[in-house]
Amino acid sequence: MRREGNTKMGEEQESQPTLELRTGREAGPFRVEVGGDEGEVRLLELGPGQTVTLGTGPGAALRLADRTVSSRHCELVVDEHGVLVRDLGSKNGLYVGGARVPHARLDAGGATFVIGRSTVTVRPARGAAAAPLASSLPGVVGSSEAMRRVAEDVRRHARTRAPILIQGESGTGKDLIARAIHTLGRPSGPYVPLNVGAIAESLADSELFGHRRGAFTGAVAHRHGAFEQAHQGTLFLDEVAELSAGVQVRLLRVVEDGSVRPLGAQTSTIVDVRIVSASWVALPQRVEDGRFRGDLYHRLSTVTLRLPALRERRSDIPALASLLLRRLEPELGPKQLSGDALAALVAHDWPGNVRELGSALYRAAALATGVQILSQHLAFGERTVGPRRVRDIGRFDARALLASHGGNISAAARAARLPRTTFRALLLKNELEESSTARGSAEA
Repeated sequence: MRREGNTKMGEEQESQPTLELRTGREAGPFRVEVGGDEGEVRLLELGPGQTVTLGTGPGAALRLADRTVSSRHCELVVDEHGVLVRDLGSKNGLYVGGARVPHARLDAGGATFVIGRSTVTVRPARGAAAAPLASSLPGVVGSSEAMRRVAEDVRRHARTRAPILIQGESGTGKDLIARAIHTLGRPSGPYVPLNVGAIAESLADSELFGHRRGAFTGAVAHRHGAFEQAHQGTLFLDEVAELSAGVQVRLLRVVEDGSVRPLGAQTSTIVDVRIVSASWVALPQRVEDGRFRGDLYHRLSTVTLRLPALRERRSDIPALASLLLRRLEPELGPKQLSGDALAALVAHDWPGNVRELGSALYRAAALATGVQILSQHLAFGERTVGPRRVRDIGRFDARALLASHGGNISAAARAARLPRTTFRALLLKNELEESSTARGSAEA
């Protein structure tokens, strides 16, 4: 591993190597995104050769409101190798990749670290300086740059009549975005959500278009379908990729001319409905595979919104976690994340996105006997998350495991069932322990 020169952190930390995370020769500029549990995300640009200090005191160039952050907590330095972050002797530490470190060379392609209960994301600033973006949406938590761009697109299209397709992984909040579109575009009309993927094909026509009394056995009364219920409002069709081929044909007709003919009716009814659909599956791929009609796809995707995964908006994690923990208070009492627990959350890749975050926090809050949730209370799937400090990481020799996998860090990290960045922290810990043992032997 690369060793850095002197730091401002005292002789003890000057002798420690820097944790280095896959660097490239980036000289800036970089975009810095700071998020806290209050929900506000702050953006700034960091140019070549610049240094910025983060903290809560007057000596900090970027002052935070987080009371768990020290007066001069850390500094970011842009040099010829990219970005270096140094702890300036803070009380609650600097966490990179889930591990507490004195300083770290950040990933040239983008990295997130934790100070106090705040996240700091640094990534290359591509193109012009960041322009002011729309604020967060009603009912949606997220002020990261990625979510502000979503908010900007939603506000631009909400008042139009164009159908909107929302694409995003499971758990990214497609239903919340659909409701925000309705609130901003047609707040006086009804909002009708319908998970079409959960409807049996035999019932799909009745659910979508309605039926008249006597249309089939058991139809003892008139029933308005989702389109009629959403007249002058918004119809949200969730998991639209799961519609059968027959229902796709009938849905296309309604989308094209706005007329609905309920089962058993002699005439059609004209409806004024804004259609918002959503799918976690890439619909263009379904079209290419012949499983979804291309003409229906083009009708539904006049405007397409792509939601970022949680791993692409890590600066929103403190605010999301704070909201989810507040919702648990009536059942489990007040809970608060420690710095190492927040670092563990930020280091995880969240394949289940916000839904997985909610489940992880529920388990952790139930395990924590006190107010504070620590990293050992967190478990993602079958893997328990830790550590709190570099010296607390693991009980096995990371260097030996790396050697057994031919020096391939990714393979060794998978074998250890750890994130790559955390495994790098393990390598650092082993190196520190080896250096300490060598010094002790020399002194003896």
